[in-house]
Amino acid sequence: MKITNVEGFVLASPTDYINPTGSEEAPGVAYCFLLKVTTDEGIVGWSDVETEPHVAQGMIDIPSTGSGMFEGLKALAVGEDPFETEKIWDKVYRGTAYYGRRGVAMQLLSGLDVACHDIQGKAAGIPVYKLLGGGWRNKVRAYASTLFRPNPDDIKRACAFYMDKGFTAIKFGWGVFGQDRKNDIALVKAAREAIGSDVALMVDAGWKVNRSPYDAIELLKQLEPYDIFWLEDFLHPECYEGYAKVKDAGVKTRLAAGEQEATGWGFRQLIHQGKIDVAQPDITRCGGFSQMRKIMWEAEAAGIDLCPHAWLTDLNTAAALHVNAALPRSLFLEYNVSSSPMLREIIENPVQMDSNGMMAVPTEPGLGIIINEKAVEKYRVL
Repeated sequence: MKITNVEGFVLASPTDYINPTGSEEAPGVAYCFLLKVTTDEGIVGWSDVETEPHVAQGMIDIPSTGSGMFEGLKALAVGEDPFETEKIWDKVYRGTAYYGRRGVAMQLLSGLDVACHDIQGKAAGIPVYKLLGGGWRNKVRAYASTLFRPNPDDIKRACAFYMDKGFTAIKFGWGVFGQDRKNDIALVKAAREAIGSDVALMVDAGWKVNRSPYDAIELLKQLEPYDIFWLEDFLHPECYEGYAKVKDAGVKTRLAAGEQEATGWGFRQLIHQGKIDVAQPDITRCGGFSQMRKIMWEAEAAGIDLCPHAWLTDLNTAAALHVNAALPRSLFLEYNVSSSPMLREIIENPVQMDSNGMMAVPTEPGLGIIINEKAVEKYRVL
């Protein structure tokens, strides 16, 4: 089997990315990027990619330079066997090294790797988690991943909405959080009061806020009474020493980070130098399943947990479900609850949550997700 084509699709949402002004759900991303990989046997693999879509689209068709180091994704991937993912990964990494190594180049490489695994599963007639050697579980506890609301009353109304939907875990992040410490604490306090003691509560503090490790330690001390499961991405992604300073201060809350990190060697540094408790690789940003395997080993060897970041379409949600199925110890599935119809309509068979707040791992071949290509064309702008 050979790859015959690699195509990118830039989709536009009807609304911009905006924070909630009340208890309503945020619409989510303004643009979305999909990657489609076609083979000579007619089997097609898909991935979404959390990246800047217009930049990613431009990288696909970069003409071949002959140098082997400034190449486009299509030039590097076409003609390769999608089962040889380690070989392809190395070829694309080296072939984009002079303008890539991280950022969009790594994110596109991640999408290519995910799509190749989707192809492998479809060709073999098995779900991706079996390619990863998984099968530890067939359901994963989902958490509603959403933005902070502006005031405690709106937080409480939002919590009631998610609990009515059946979620047993909720993560609030970004939005107004970090603008006013007193309001930050009031928002988390309101959330805990609304959900009670049996629902897990996580906080994504947002690394774009310019905090010092001292600020983070003080924040964690003030949040302790509200029993949050973890505090996520509260420092700059490269501030490994800062994360370690917070951990060494003896804080009781788990420290989670990694959605901006990539590759096994990148996570080795974050885990060992940053001393985090929960690694959060995004499959479409960390290097795909090929690197996810390595990151899983790094986390297991260090004795910490891994919980995939997954905040786009059900392609990413399904990929995270397959990873969770392959983990000896699984915490949660991140589920993007944003309201954009673009993210929902392009999936013909969306993942479903049961009445106990659990989502089933797909058992269909590949990722187990079917793309509605008519809906893709409806939202496509490039």
